Amino acid sequence: MNIPFVDLQAQYQSIKREIDTVIQTVIQETAFIGGKYPKNFEQEFAHFLGVKHFIACANGTDSIEILLQAMGIGAGDEVIVPAYSWISTSEAVSNVGAKPVFVDIEEDYYCINPKLIEEKITDKTKAIIPVHFYGQPADMPAIMQIATKHQLQVLEDCAQAHGAEIAGKQVSTWGDCASFSFYPSKNLGAYGDAGGMATDNDAIAEKARRIANHGQLGKHDHTIEGRNSRMDSIQAAALSTKLTYLPAWTERRIQNALAYTQALENTEIHTPKTRMNSKHVFHLYVIRTQNRDALQKKLQEKGVQTAIHYPSALPFLPCYAQLGFTEKDFPVSWQFQKETLSLPMYAELTAEQIIYIKNIVLQ
Repeated sequence: MNIPFVDLQAQYQSIKREIDTVIQTVIQETAFIGGKYPKNFEQEFAHFLGVKHFIACANGTDSIEILLQAMGIGAGDEVIVPAYSWISTSEAVSNVGAKPVFVDIEEDYYCINPKLIEEKITDKTKAIIPVHFYGQPADMPAIMQIATKHQLQVLEDCAQAHGAEIAGKQVSTWGDCASFSFYPSKNLGAYGDAGGMATDNDAIAEKARRIANHGQLGKHDHTIEGRNSRMDSIQAAALSTKLTYLPAWTERRIQNALAYTQALENTEIHTPKTRMNSKHVFHLYVIRTQNRDALQKKLQEKGVQTAIHYPSALPFLPCYAQLGFTEKDFPVSWQFQKETLSLPMYAELTAEQIIYIKNIVLQ
């Protein structure tokens, strides 16, 4: 049996007629940039999240950078980020001229550890970027309490957590604003790069929309300098189509995760935990084992694709080597980078495939 890590073809085949029709319509209308399709998706996704504003942009990394600029973050500022994440979280901070300040993660939930945040706050700290990692919501009640106490802004990185919730309240609705990625393999993925920004703050929304469109709201209304970061109409139309399926896909992911966890209980494999009173949407199903590399090789030999998210924690990447961090600075992230392995996870994954993977793991 061959099991891909992500089966985008299976998803496409399940909605092929609708996707083909909407893409053909965009092409026939030659409505490639701007217009009704991005606008419709912005309105639909804002409604899905329960936020006042959603601004589409070109990709998830842009969404973080643009929001930081809209929040007034720049040279001389510090922004707290998790030590374990994809580099977009920290590089966006650097790209606006600020300094990323790393904080280790929680052992059970992989998100930034609120108990370690305050010791990293200085008079230069202006914001916190909690990442809802692997689909697990960060501890937003605790983070917001810290942010309020120290008068810090909060930008939620929701790239891996479309539809995740804490106490029935969606991620992206806790902080001042939130970034999203619609990279093809995300829970809600486009057929190319795409991203977006969510907020209830009118000022942040207006500035973010200007920055993403050359500093203008209307044609030639360049009140500031911005950039070209637009979601094209084909991506927007595809995302609108897929959005109607997202709740059902999410439930299937959750059920597949439960099947994995039950199959691997009473073993030496560390399976994911879900934070109390939260909805984990399982963008990834990540296990931990001290025999990670050997297990990955065994699965590969049996036709099962896996991935490592991520082989190096952020502070230990070559681009941050000059900071001189050691394992003592971020012990949890240091340990986990050697143990984590992501198993295949998508809505179309079958019970038969999960049993096949389980049997290989338990050999």
